[in-house]
Amino acid sequence: MVEDDRAIAEPMIEGLRREGFTVSWVGTGAEALIAAPSDLVLLDLGLPDMDGYGVCRQLRAGSSVPIIVVTARGAEVDKVVGLELGADDYLVKPFGFRELVARIRAVLRRTETQPASPPVEGPQDLGALVIDRRTRRVTVDGEERALTPKEFELLALLAEDPGAVVTRQQILEEVWDPHWYGPTKTVDVHVASLRRKLGHPEWIETVRGVGLRLAPGAPAP
Repeated sequence: MVEDDRAIAEPMIEGLRREGFTVSWVGTGAEALIAAPSDLVLLDLGLPDMDGYGVCRQLRAGSSVPIIVVTARGAEVDKVVGLELGADDYLVKPFGFRELVARIRAVLRRTETQPASPPVEGPQDLGALVIDRRTRRVTVDGEERALTPKEFELLALLAEDPGAVVTRQQILEEVWDPHWYGPTKTVDVHVASLRRKLGHPEWIETVRGVGLRLAPGAPAP
């Protein structure tokens, strides 16, 4: 838990421990970045030494640990930024303790299950786009693109059957969770980021009212 307000942190920690979780607590972003590895991070954005977005970005750059942003910032733009930086869920204060526990368990279920895309032998060659599920690496025209875990899983899901339409509901169920509690806009956020990182929006096509598909042989930048 990364939370600078003791009045908020202590009752949350007590409640989470009653639910069977082992909780460690730090009050600054700097402490969060050097903390021992954990199974999940609850991250406040309003920290005294650095912005929580920066903490989220640095955590995600070096780890696939699940991150739930817990903050008083409830504007849509704040949620979009948090999710785009790699957060797995976003919870706005004030919230019910039962909701927090439900979201923690939902995120942990997603990370404990197998990846949405089945393992394949060797990299999948889609022309300029190459996806290697074993190493979780993606290259476009020979240049590696750094994707977040969710971006990679979304791309890998679409690449299972290039050209076939995958519904948004299927994406949420397979890449996120059948009992997803977060905003459905998270799919759009991740698609926009993925298109930008791949370097050409035509790789991922939107089929209005249905879903998304990976366009095989789309031109590389």
